[in-house]
Amino acid sequence: MNARGFSLIELVIVMAIVGILSAVAIPSYRDYIARSQLIEATNALADTRVRMEQFYGDNRTYTNGGGCGAAMPALERFTLTCAIANAGQGYTLTATGSGPMAGFVYTVNQANVRQTVSWGANWGSVPSIGATRWLIKKE
Repeated sequence: MNARGFSLIELVIVMAIVGILSAVAIPSYRDYIARSQLIEATNALADTRVRMEQFYGDNRTYTNGGGCGAAMPALERFTLTCAIANAGQGYTLTATGSGPMAGFVYTVNQANVRQTVSWGANWGSVPSIGATRWLIKKE
């Protein structure tokens, strides 16, 4: 009689290979997804900065009755806030992550100084280069 099918050792070997591949692929995939979601914050900051500069060009101040001249957009994974400085002659826009993006914080100011304040705990500490640019990928 001919035996058909797989032996137990063959199944165990296949399961081990799948487990090793999953251990490598899943964290990489999660980082890939996180990087794609960070674009929401950086795009919103850049767009809002342009609108703030347009408001300043029209009004010679960044403030609109105590608040920022441009309205803060509603985002899915980030909260945008604006802090006025220097009697309406400066500002700092901040994008703070929420939910799966908690821990990610990016800023930009009226001088277009972009900063990565913090990022997800599993990404480690922000490199020193983050003081002058938005980082969206672990180095």
